[in-house]
Amino acid sequence: MGIQRIYCSGPLFCAEEVGGMNAIARVLEEAGFQTFLPHRDGMEAYVMRFGSSPLSSAIPAIRTRVDYAIFSLDVYELIERCDAVVCNLNGRVPDEGMIVEASLAYAAGKPLILFKNDIRAPFGGYDNSMLTSLVRGKIARNLKELPEAFRKEMSEKTEAKTLSDDLRKAISYGKRISALMERLPKFTGKKQWSVEVLNQVIDEALKK
Repeated sequence: MGIQRIYCSGPLFCAEEVGGMNAIARVLEEAGFQTFLPHRDGMEAYVMRFGSSPLSSAIPAIRTRVDYAIFSLDVYELIERCDAVVCNLNGRVPDEGMIVEASLAYAAGKPLILFKNDIRAPFGGYDNSMLTSLVRGKIARNLKELPEAFRKEMSEKTEAKTLSDDLRKAISYGKRISALMERLPKFTGKKQWSVEVLNQVIDEALKK
């Protein structure tokens, strides 16, 4: 078996949230795992900067296309490329995208770890039972717990799940986007794609 890869899901909308996700990835990587961080490795890295850019006026014209491309790439990474998923529950309420990704991991039969070291929760100190019940209430409370928690979860056999046609189409599309991204120039620091390049990636990936 090669190096196991873990999808890191959680909020990414301020420096503190990004720092928290980076810390989760770092502790897993130091323990010998590979990780996928959407804001570092996915299309999010190329479009989040448009929020405060003069180019943001061009984004609405392709917003639906960009949204589906991000969704497809992340679903491909989560279901096909990654062996397990960690979801960061920190925050006043859990991140909406993270909830979807936790549900996808559960439905696909992926080993799933929920992490939370934040005392805030919406229901008298508890998070929503529809979320916490995905792992039967077992939540890692310390970053240092994560590597061993994953080794335990991933040592147990899980059955392959049947996926819907729509989900399989999204995975296939995400796989093509991933292959295209591997061929595009890599940049250090802030990503430098233009709206035109985003359109090119989407158009190419949509081709059968």
